[in-house]
Amino acid sequence: MFVAINEGFFADEGLDVTVQTVDGSGAAVQVLAANQAQFARPGPAVVLNARARGADVVFIYNFAARSNFGVVVPEDSEIQTPADLAGQVIGVATADGSEVGFVRNVMQGSGLTEGTDFTFLSVGDGGPASAAFSRGDIAAYTASLVDAAILNLRGVNVRDITPPEYQKFFGNGLATTGDLIRDNPELVEKFIRGWARGHAFANDEANREAVLSHMAEANRQESEDPAFANALWDTLRENSMPMEGSKGLGWMPPETWEAWQDVLVETGALEAPLDDLTAAYTNEFVMIANEALQ
Repeated sequence: MFVAINEGFFADEGLDVTVQTVDGSGAAVQVLAANQAQFARPGPAVVLNARARGADVVFIYNFAARSNFGVVVPEDSEIQTPADLAGQVIGVATADGSEVGFVRNVMQGSGLTEGTDFTFLSVGDGGPASAAFSRGDIAAYTASLVDAAILNLRGVNVRDITPPEYQKFFGNGLATTGDLIRDNPELVEKFIRGWARGHAFANDEANREAVLSHMAEANRQESEDPAFANALWDTLRENSMPMEGSKGLGWMPPETWEAWQDVLVETGALEAPLDDLTAAYTNEFVMIANEALQ
């Protein structure tokens, strides 16, 4: 986002983009539904739940090609697998964030059911989560890539116990409303094209210093420690690289959307499959943006 703003990619499209922070994916979808924003960056599980409630929210760009999240435990913990978390408390940042859908999926795959075999506790993001570990409030934490980096920086060294098969469950991306797509597809096209140019620029190792400079302007606290900022950039860059078989930056595999829906239904996060899953996402603007990048 901030690369696209500061490198002038949005300006090239005639757009003046204002960024506002909200508390998690649930809040991001709410501001979309209330027409308080044209675009937001929620996770896929939250988008599917919103559509089940009647909100016409549509996922239009997959920024995190791999999962944004992992289930982490302290490095010296005896816990080795998600199944070992039976009877334990798992920390999450927010009660309705994208990480909750992800960890429910992981725990269901390990044969554990929320409320019966384990419980969630909302403890905030990376900083507060370190205090929750120190107090013994939680045995594990569903950490974003940023959270894990912050925990390690603050001396709570963690290791990821997420089984590798869950990496395909891509993380947060861009969403808008069906009304905006129908009423002003040119705006959506311009926004995604500017974003994709920023994405491509940020993924180029040659642009490291410029990207870190843009990040420092956007979030000075996360950029105070150069070693941390560089490590974070490396992690996020790797996570956003298209996976094998992808059709370019932002591409969303239909089969992964089906997998997301299946696990949400299995875990009870969705009462039933959506009447039309394909209405929840579109690769139309992704393809237009990638053509422009060539």
